[in-house]
Amino acid sequence: MTRRRAPGRAAPLVLLALAWLSCQSAGRVRAVGDPAALRYNITYVREPEHALDVEVVLVRGAPRAFLFSQPGGVDTVEVWSDDGEVRSLRVHDGAVSLPSGTRFLRYRYALDRRIREEGPDFFAGMGEGDARHVAGREYLIRPRVVSPELRVELYVEGADALLPWTPGEGGLYRLRGEDLVDSGFHGFGGRRCLARLPDAVLDVAILGRFTRLEDAAVCAWLRQAGEEVRTVRRAFPYPRVSVRVIPVPGRRGSSLFGMVLWSSPPSISILVGQDAEASAFERDWVAVHELLHLAHPVLIPRVPWLSEGLATYYTEVARARSGRQSAERAWAELVDGFERGRARAGERTMEEAVAGSDFALPVYWTGALFALHLDVELRRVTGNERRLEDVLELLAERGSTSTFGAFSAAVDSVAGRPLFDALLARHLPRPAFAEMEALLEALGVKADSAGVKLVPAPDSPLREAVDGRL
Repeated sequence: MTRRRAPGRAAPLVLLALAWLSCQSAGRVRAVGDPAALRYNITYVREPEHALDVEVVLVRGAPRAFLFSQPGGVDTVEVWSDDGEVRSLRVHDGAVSLPSGTRFLRYRYALDRRIREEGPDFFAGMGEGDARHVAGREYLIRPRVVSPELRVELYVEGADALLPWTPGEGGLYRLRGEDLVDSGFHGFGGRRCLARLPDAVLDVAILGRFTRLEDAAVCAWLRQAGEEVRTVRRAFPYPRVSVRVIPVPGRRGSSLFGMVLWSSPPSISILVGQDAEASAFERDWVAVHELLHLAHPVLIPRVPWLSEGLATYYTEVARARSGRQSAERAWAELVDGFERGRARAGERTMEEAVAGSDFALPVYWTGALFALHLDVELRRVTGNERRLEDVLELLAERGSTSTFGAFSAAVDSVAGRPLFDALLARHLPRPAFAEMEALLEALGVKADSAGVKLVPAPDSPLREAVDGRL
């Protein structure tokens, strides 16, 4: 830590600067009685390279211990105190403690330098042209301990920004302290479009240039995906969700990768080939998969096989219900996924197969098989009157987060009898996908070398209800 005092009349000048910071332009004025204890001023810088200059003003009762949720991008912060001292503090393991009397701190997150060092990355930074994408947890310092009553103001200048939250008058964001814990994905620059649904809007930032795509085609693709979510839930799960679309040079695929961060509301980012054509969106599944994650609660602690399984299962079901693919194609996609998952799982049990990487193929497809089996059993025991979507609706009434135990209890409540634990006990200790053949046969899903056919079977009415034909 270095410590210095600015020469001459620095102390009075610093106090004047602090007074000015407390009385900034109308967009940043703090309303009388507002309890905000922290104010963030973020400036998007273009020269000499793209960067984010962050200033945090401590008002009253502000914390003194700060950290970066995902450290590595900032080495030092400069702090100013009431008496005019300016100190340079090293960030150790992502954390820094502010001296008593600190009034504000400043630092720079060097976006382009981070992109060179780390490579283009959803979290550390990426972008095309003058637009940039970064995760808030990478560049926003936050209190180490966030109390429920902590309130925060945040203001961005230098670029049109798309953050998870909706700004108020003058572009001022009024946040809770917990919004800094998972601050989602942020986009700076680029172009904007809105994908409007009957009960929601997708606020879209296109962070770069496409060679063959118009912005309208991007928004139409996302609107279609949003409508497909509405085939699973009675209404779109959130009134507004922000989506960042990042072109990837030299690629033609419609969607190369996507991710949801559970900010409040959730924020989504998707990579799309810079040379993609609008026709590529006809078979795209990534956008609807990511949006379908909004249909289930955030499970705490995480249970990747269940959350990914639900989204993977409904990705095929929702596209069939919307008419974007036939029922035969939907079941063929499910069967193909099950087979690929089984080949990767080998002789492992389901419990062993889902214990590896969160992004492993068996995690997605054993979860999808279990979701299908659970949906079928719910329909069977209720005479096709209740379904897995009813579980999601019940959980949504209770809030945006849940636990594995609460999910299990919601299934039993919808079924009207114990169901979840017994079904899970059939899957976990047995070889992964051991339940697949019997389940598909009962549904009338017949797979052979010629492809997948849907034939009459004892549970074919349940199958037809699943894919939306009844």
